[in-house]
Amino acid sequence: MALKDILAEKAPKRPGVAAAVVSLREAFGERLVTGEDVRRAHAHTTTYIPNQAPDAVVFAESEAEVQKTVRICAETETPIVAFGTGSSLEGHLNAPQGGISLDLSRMDKVLAVHPEDLDCTVEAGVTRESLNAHLRDTGLFFPIDPGANASLGGMAATRASGTNAVRYGTMRDNVIALTAVMADGRIIRTARRAKKTSAGYDLTRLLVGSEGTLGIITRLDLRLYGIPERILSGVCPFPSVRDAVDTVIQTVQTGIPVARIELLDAQSMQAANAYAKLDLKPQPSLFVEFHGSPASVAEQAETFGMIAAEHGGGALEASSRPEERSRLWKARHDMYWASIALRPGCRGIATDVCVPVSRLADCIDETQADLRDNRLVGPIIGHVGDGNFHVTLLLDMEDSREIDAAEAFMARLAARAVAMDGTCTGEHGVGQGKRGYLEAELGDTVDFMRMIKRALDPKGIMNPGKIFML
Repeated sequence: MALKDILAEKAPKRPGVAAAVVSLREAFGERLVTGEDVRRAHAHTTTYIPNQAPDAVVFAESEAEVQKTVRICAETETPIVAFGTGSSLEGHLNAPQGGISLDLSRMDKVLAVHPEDLDCTVEAGVTRESLNAHLRDTGLFFPIDPGANASLGGMAATRASGTNAVRYGTMRDNVIALTAVMADGRIIRTARRAKKTSAGYDLTRLLVGSEGTLGIITRLDLRLYGIPERILSGVCPFPSVRDAVDTVIQTVQTGIPVARIELLDAQSMQAANAYAKLDLKPQPSLFVEFHGSPASVAEQAETFGMIAAEHGGGALEASSRPEERSRLWKARHDMYWASIALRPGCRGIATDVCVPVSRLADCIDETQADLRDNRLVGPIIGHVGDGNFHVTLLLDMEDSREIDAAEAFMARLAARAVAMDGTCTGEHGVGQGKRGYLEAELGDTVDFMRMIKRALDPKGIMNPGKIFML
């Protein structure tokens, strides 16, 4: 969506906001904050989308306090935007109509772990890293890893994915049930902990990915997995991006249960080397990881190496030492900041698309040609095992040509992915940034989304202005 459109859409504040702030101050005291710095920190702070701050921030510490906040906002018809850690990329946290940011970060308890059932129950503010630290002595882990140490409630709300998705799936696949406060203040639990159910509509999947526009997630029941006996991570360089992608396609088609398979183009490898102090070849490369028994991991790595060699790949440089694996994946997770460092003083637009794996090489080839033709700097990385890749455009915000060219590029990228039977967003979500692409992808389906929104949130208070306009 164009920057000028986001800036122009800010609506007048709703008349009930002032009354809501008064009532919330009576209820929360010093845990309602109206200082400008705190308010701005609770709106969009990454990429180039402008910051649209709320009128106040409430720091909730329990589900009952979330319910109280929502009821006050419902009575006064005040917008409410849920906040986890602030790591979203598409303007999900902005408050274009003003209102209340509801910070859930203090709701950070792991409520129960059921090792025999391979699941757990957590409050929405628990982060993925803190959950895995809590689970360490159980031999279990939660695999969804979007890079940032995001809150699990936020990860569910945006249907997060990450580097492990090719083997373990996304948040959609790993949320068993949710508890949420709906727009009228009622609390619902979408399912029980049973591994499957056919009892009515699947409201769990409805709320996963709803971006806080239908209800506010307060707790989650999540799937867990056994920590693999052996983990092997490595890097394999290639002559070209297409050679690397063809290796990915054959690896997936061969059925190798690769846990992670990440693409970095040559520009990204240069950035990673400089930022993370690595000494890897500045060529398009695949970062890979294999999980299993020592024998199965060795077999997976050997078969992958053979496939890579068929496509001109170099030797797989791999290690099972935890410190070396951590260094490699930290470099991958820091790629946004590494990319920004390629062009000091610039701002970044991190965008993503996802296509069927069979079309991945074509989509990336056309995208790289588009970048060259329009003189744009945009390193490419991707969770390519499931056809998802990211472009981080590096922009001089004082150069209107670059901004216009970048916005036109993003529109073409979304259209290109949809034309290949893909999607304009594999894991970032829609928010404000991708709202303009949704109808081209889904057509009349968006009208039915609007009907659901109106039915569940008739006053339009839950994160208004995100996904689509009413």
